[in-house]
Amino acid sequence: MELALFGTGFHHTFNLPVAPGQPLIIRASNSELTTDSTSLLSQSLHDSLNISAKPPKTSLISSPERQSAVLDIQQSIDLVSALARSGGKLKVQDLNKIMRYFGELKRLQALSQVFQWMQKNGKISSSSYSSYIKLMGRNLNPTKALELYNGLQHKSMGNNVSICNSVLACLIRNGKFESSLKLFNQMKQNGLLADAITYSTLLSGCIKAKNGYAKAMELVQEMEHNGLKKDGVIYGTILAVCASNNQCGEAERYFQQMKDEGHCPNLFHYSSLLNAYSADGNHKMADELVDGMKSEGLVPNKVILTTLLKVYVRGGLFEKSRDLLSELEAMGYADDEMPYCLLMDGLAKAGHIQEAKSIFDEMMTKRVNSDGYSHSIMISAFCRGGLLDEAKKMAKEFEATYDKYDLVISNTMLCAYCRAGEMESVMQMLKKMDELAISPDWNTFHILIKYFCKQKLYLLAYRTIQDMHSKGHQPEEELCSSLIFYLGKVGAHSEAFDVYNMLRYSKRTVSRALHEKILYILIGGKRFKDAYVVAKDNTKLISKPAMKKFARAFMKLGNINLINDVLKAIHNSGFNIDEEVFRMAISRYIAVPEKKELFLQLLKWMPVQGYVVDAFTRNLILKNSDLFGRQLIAELLSKQHKVSKASRSH
Repeated sequence: MELALFGTGFHHTFNLPVAPGQPLIIRASNSELTTDSTSLLSQSLHDSLNISAKPPKTSLISSPERQSAVLDIQQSIDLVSALARSGGKLKVQDLNKIMRYFGELKRLQALSQVFQWMQKNGKISSSSYSSYIKLMGRNLNPTKALELYNGLQHKSMGNNVSICNSVLACLIRNGKFESSLKLFNQMKQNGLLADAITYSTLLSGCIKAKNGYAKAMELVQEMEHNGLKKDGVIYGTILAVCASNNQCGEAERYFQQMKDEGHCPNLFHYSSLLNAYSADGNHKMADELVDGMKSEGLVPNKVILTTLLKVYVRGGLFEKSRDLLSELEAMGYADDEMPYCLLMDGLAKAGHIQEAKSIFDEMMTKRVNSDGYSHSIMISAFCRGGLLDEAKKMAKEFEATYDKYDLVISNTMLCAYCRAGEMESVMQMLKKMDELAISPDWNTFHILIKYFCKQKLYLLAYRTIQDMHSKGHQPEEELCSSLIFYLGKVGAHSEAFDVYNMLRYSKRTVSRALHEKILYILIGGKRFKDAYVVAKDNTKLISKPAMKKFARAFMKLGNINLINDVLKAIHNSGFNIDEEVFRMAISRYIAVPEKKELFLQLLKWMPVQGYVVDAFTRNLILKNSDLFGRQLIAELLSKQHKVSKASRSH
């Protein structure tokens, strides 16, 4: 059984002997170990738990001719010719067996060739589709899985629960949990009758999803409403969801509920609850749980003890952690770097960098199997502690020792080089990521943007944030705000406004200060049309001094055709426009007589809203009244005079 442990700056894989029916997968995100029951495990576990009396399966191959045809295809070097030669002699179930054969050997290209031949020749069943999707695993693009499913919509197989479960599992395996929920709703509308495996599959996606606990509870309620009962697998997945969402109390409640309903907890359930205790380092409850597990006759395995080590580390019990690490070593459970990484990471984050380094040195001396994640932890620790020379030295050591890179390692290396100001190493690291097809994540972009800003490479930082946004990552407002300021400072006003819009049209609430910051930058850059958009859309969030500065700047240099619109927008927002602003606007109109209609509209609008021109502006208008019609000007100014007289009388 495989156990994948992921922590901040590291992940690793354990191969564990696990009792039948007790597969365990533990992952950690942001230093949180969480128990994850994948959809494929859910399928196999449900199959093993459904021990209804079934007759033993007989061999699918009943004739020597079909047996020979199967062997011909399985052993042929030229699969296309073999299928053409022998495929017609076989039944669908024989071809399904051949697919499973290639799947078990990880010969995925051959698996796909057989499946495509089956599609083309009409020798295919619902189990063919579900088996193909399962066997392909992570190698099947979710888009391809959706294409296969959508191709079944007008066939009886479209609502086959096994196919639907396989497609949903494929989406979840590839990080498309939200898409899986949407597809699930579509499937139900098309007539799918979901089973326990369907819900177990979807629940497994909640483990790492945002607001995963709330979504999991909705699925549990729906499942119960449909008359489906929770079995041991589903309880295990719920416990894993609780653990990953820091719902320790709920994990305890479901654990007890499971026992009350007659389900016997196995190592999977105990490890999930133990992982929930690691959220706040609740070592007392963790010890009680392990003692209870032993009293039930269950022997703690590598997963349990490694998770217990994490509880101790999170609880700050470093001496006890060292003792447990020694036990793991004695039992042969510390032959890879994960237990050491847990302790090193905890020590480093508690500020005990040299103690963490001593654990690292001990691990190196013992030649513990390592994929380099222990280096990643120490590089991060040195960076946090300001020991940049040590971080850079270890980064170089890692590059010289390991050929294996992944996103976590790459980000750690980038961070070390950026903090040390090693531009050439940064560029080399980015080139290596590109060569290895390692896609940057949110952390990658933030590391680079901060570094480029520090190096005063503001336009490069801007292009990086553009790339970040185009890939669906939302930058933090603090980072955007700093970049907007720097871009404005170097005269890149258009780029600053673009960064502002990235935030403005995201789902996040933008602070009041940012609206004013971009408004001042746009005014300084004489981008008055953009400034008008900011002012109009955020009038309630912009201070009077800022709005006043915008109004005066626009009246002086803004698009003359928008002057009236700007004044109306400012007035409608509750700001009282002062006489100087009107004087500037009217002076602009008088200087451009062809804008007569706009000028007259302004004079008509002012008294209706309670505004009048001052004496200087009145004289200026009368002096140039021949340009706009003396009689009409006199009438308009008369109306303003009446408004002024009425206001003085009050």
